[in-house]
Amino acid sequence: MKIIRENPYIWKIEKFGKMNVDAYIFTDSKTIYSSEYHEAIQQLVNVASLPGIVKAAYAMPDIHWGYGFPIGGVAAFSANDGIISPGGVGFDINCGVRVMTTPLNFKEIENHIEILTKKIFDTIPAGVGSRTKIKLSVKEMKNIIENGVYWAINNNYGISEDLNNIEDRGKIDYTDFNTISKEAIKRGSDELGTLGSGNHFIEIQKVGEIYNYQIAKKWGLFENQVVYTIHSGSRGLGHQIATDYIKIFRDNLKEWNKKVPDKQLINAPFNSQYGQNYFAAMNGAANYAFTNRQIMGHKIREIFKEMFNVKVKLLYDITHNIAKLEEHEIDGKIKKLIVHRKGATRAFENQPVIIPGNMGTASYILIGTKNSKSFAFGSSAHGAGRVLGRRQAKRRLNSKEVLDELREKNIHIIAKSKSSIVEEAPEVYKNIDDVVKIVEKVGISTKVARLIPISVLKG
Repeated sequence: MKIIRENPYIWKIEKFGKMNVDAYIFTDSKTIYSSEYHEAIQQLVNVASLPGIVKAAYAMPDIHWGYGFPIGGVAAFSANDGIISPGGVGFDINCGVRVMTTPLNFKEIENHIEILTKKIFDTIPAGVGSRTKIKLSVKEMKNIIENGVYWAINNNYGISEDLNNIEDRGKIDYTDFNTISKEAIKRGSDELGTLGSGNHFIEIQKVGEIYNYQIAKKWGLFENQVVYTIHSGSRGLGHQIATDYIKIFRDNLKEWNKKVPDKQLINAPFNSQYGQNYFAAMNGAANYAFTNRQIMGHKIREIFKEMFNVKVKLLYDITHNIAKLEEHEIDGKIKKLIVHRKGATRAFENQPVIIPGNMGTASYILIGTKNSKSFAFGSSAHGAGRVLGRRQAKRRLNSKEVLDELREKNIHIIAKSKSSIVEEAPEVYKNIDDVVKIVEKVGISTKVARLIPISVLKG
């Protein structure tokens, strides 16, 4: 495999062997040849060999190994003769982030951080298998899967203006309740409004440095402002849908997938009944995930209202695990594509882009550029990206060390377990400042503001 340096931050693997297109990696010279990238880069090469792929396969600067597709991977396939793959979306369908803004200055909450954090922790169920008091009937689950955040607004979990600041307005139209198994519906019926575990978090932050005052003002951001970020997805519903369709594809599309370079890249022709069924089920899980973050965001909004008598606004909510039907220019012609973004977020022109760090470092709000669609179908990085697996983290770190490090940074933390603290320690992630720098240098999006963590809630 030959890696060609096109400029300081763009690296190209020219198609060879069974690759149908080239592959591009957005990173810097100090990381491109690191051993930790080898498996992920090989996965990108494998993706480039899939049927119907167009233009190139892309890796964001937070790339790391994932199921089939690398996390931080972007690939688009012709809607006419391309494929759709659960591995290109991931098990946590529409895992994503939302940022909500308050009119408060940090000094106004400085003496209330522990009480505020505890109140949020007591309100939002978190952790493995966390359940909610919102018990949903099959009829209500169907409503959520088909209508997304509109269901939440109609049930007093938010305000109608929230819809203007959610990708797809919180509702993807192409869904079919009948494509989702009873087991998946059951798993989702008591998890709506829950955080989950792993790398999911709620973080109270303050706005640190502002880079673009004009956009910051337009979006209601100011220095030392209190904001909060929620990172979560479709919970057990999305995981079960991915599991179900991987099995369905294995059982029914053996001949179609016999030449796939990695069995985790199992897929279906997008226009086949199997492909369309997965697409509809995935979109249903995406609507559930939008609703999940909407409920949590609104419940925290009510806590701020109760404690500080302020109005909280939604800045933006965006997905980073999904396959979207979009139109892009390919060889001078507009074509319909099914764009897989796995651990990657959309970054269209003038759109807010949210790139969270880890619980000990900054997060960033950026804006999509005019030229973003010419890079990876208007996609950007979604976070810092892991450099250590969970087992490695447990071997190298202990919870006391991590907690001491956070205290030194004046970051308050509440977590369901010590293991989640260790598994999500700052040391297991790449430097978020470097990731964002590369995204800017490539020209995908530009910085608007930097967010500094005040307190963190983990499952």
